[in-house]
Amino acid sequence: MVADYFRLRNMKGYDRLMRIFRSNDAPANAGDPATSVGSLTVQRLVHEKTIRVYRVTFADGGRTNWHKHAGPQWLFVVDGRVRVQTAGSGFQDLDAGDTAVVAPGERHWHGAVPGSSGTHIAVNLDVNAATIWQEPVSDKEYAG
Repeated sequence: MVADYFRLRNMKGYDRLMRIFRSNDAPANAGDPATSVGSLTVQRLVHEKTIRVYRVTFADGGRTNWHKHAGPQWLFVVDGRVRVQTAGSGFQDLDAGDTAVVAPGERHWHGAVPGSSGTHIAVNLDVNAATIWQEPVSDKEYAG
């Protein structure tokens, strides 16, 4: 049975059972001012056919623009505090150890909680289409 499991995994395109992606091999870049407000850094940790993984660190005031993804997005807060909001609802403030899951096509944004900084790992699944970036989050929306 174990041998069958490994054969199935390899049949789906895995060339080995474990792959290592080193953080030191992925440079951290400043956030794109066309898709974000304030100061943030983005480190692309994994860029594969069906998954993208990013470490994003937001300084106080840093946040993404409103946007949508074709597939689900998981946000794992690993340091500090991160604010998330979906269109039509109030914001949620997350602490290190908290996780948010954004549904495909759900309009949302994320950034540091005002007065703090925060880092999350963003995992984007089913990434056959690019992120649809929209307008910046206003200072009023950000402040809540």
